[in-house]
Parts: sequence; C-alpha cells; structure tokens
Amino acid sequence: MKILKTVFVALIIFGAITVQAQKIKVTQGSLDFLKGQTAVLLEYDYSNMAVGKFDKEEDYIAKKVAEYNEKEAGKGDIWKQSWFSDREERFHPMFEKLLTEYTKGTGCKFSQNSTADYKLILRTTFTEPGWNIGVSRRDAMINVEIQFVETANPESVLAVMTMDKIPGRGAMGNDYDTGYRISEAYAKCGKSLGDYLSKKVFK
Repeated sequence: MKILKTVFVALIIFGAITVQAQKIKVTQGSLDFLKGQTAVLLEYDYSNMAVGKFDKEEDYIAKKVAEYNEKEAGKGDIWKQSWFSDREERFHPMFEKLLTEYTKGTGCKFSQNSTADYKLILRTTFTEPGWNIGVSRRDAMINVEIQFVETANPESVLAVMTMDKIPGRGAMGNDYDTGYRISEAYAKCGKSLGDYLSKKVFK
C-alpha cells in the first residue's frame, strides 16, 4: 500500500512537471499584430543548436558519424544525411500539420510558401534525440524559441515566445527510430502553439 501511494504521488509530481515544462511564454513584445492576418510565412532555424550533452550540434554529429562508421563503413555518412533530411521530410511537415489543424478556425494560414507581411521563425535551441532499445528508453525532447518578425524587415522583431522540454515519443512506445521520436516533438510543438494562438490571440 505504501509503495502504491509513493508511485501515485510520483505520477502526480511528474504530471505537474510535464505541464509546467510545456508552458508557452511570451518573453518579448505582443502578438496583437496577428489579429486580422490571413497568412503568416514560416521559417526554420537550427543554428547554434545544442544536442544532448553537446553544446554544438557539429560535435554531436562528428561523434555519431564516427561511431556508426566504426561499426559499418558508410553507415555514419548515411545517418548524417538522414539527420539533416529529416527536417524537411518529417519535422517541418508534422509541425505544420498540427499547427494548421489547431488554427483552422482562425482564418489565418501558416505556410513556408505564404505571401505575408509577417514571418514566424521556429528556432530550435536544443534537441534531445532520446533512445529506445527495448529494455531502456528515453523520450526525445526539444526547446524552441519562436520569433515573429516583419517579412520585409526581419530585423524588426515583434514578439518572442519560448517553449521548453517539448516531449516526443511514439504511441505504445514503438519509436525505435530517432527521426520519428523527434518528429513527434515537433507535432506536439505545432499542436500546443496552434492551440495557444487560437485561444489567446485569434479568439
């Protein structure tokens, strides 16, 4: 009974931490300029991104490429190609799909191909790839900074938002692929941002 009580308390604490971690914060400016907009341009930025225990993404990539190539010649180079191609092929589509779904009633379209006065820059500042080897697993996780700027004058930052510790995992734990886990974090990011904008900005 005592063990069950301890587990229950731990689950409550974990749930509270998760909710807090995903909280969206507006750290600069105001989002009022979005009201009445019918389109917002999307852009993605991975510069100066930390990965796992590495402050620099290039150091993480060098380590993984060397490890995979040591096991099998060329495997590391294939992994590196996937590491970058996953962004356009998996992360961005998942983010945009959920962002669109949760803002569909606002009359505003978010797209990389929009002609719009304002641009949303999704800057990923940290990525935890996580792992799943069956007997042990860790969810993927991303931290992002969201900047809204004038399309014609990107130096004019109108608002900045942050979201930290956005989790990424597959249903039922079937997420052995790193790219899949991370893409789920971008889906969660798009869902949370879309929900926030719909309720707080476009209401």
